[in-house]
Amino acid sequence: MTEPLSGPDCTTMAEVRAGVDHVDAELIALLARRFAYMDAAARIKPSREQVRDGKRKAEVIANAQARAQAAGLPHEAIADLWDALVEASIAYEFAAFDRR
Repeated sequence: MTEPLSGPDCTTMAEVRAGVDHVDAELIALLARRFAYMDAAARIKPSREQVRDGKRKAEVIANAQARAQAAGLPHEAIADLWDALVEASIAYEFAAFDRR
C-alpha cells in the first residue's frame, strides 16, 4: 500500500478517500492493540466485578477529550467516541473474562 497524500495536499475526492481508507486501516491496527490489553486485563483481574471501573472510564475519556482539545479537534465529539470505545472495550473484557 502506497502512502496517501496528506489531507492538505489532496485535490480530488479519490485522494481524500484513499487517505481516509489508509487512516481507517491504521485505526483498526491500533484498536487490535488496544483490545489485546483488554484480554490482558481479563486475565489479570481476579474477579468479574472488577471489569467495570467507572473512575477509570471517566479518566480515560477526560484524557482523550483533553488531547483532542489540545489538537484542535472537536473535543465533545471525541469524548462521545471514547465513551463508545470504552463501553465496547468493557463488553469485550467481560466476554474475555467469561471465556477464561
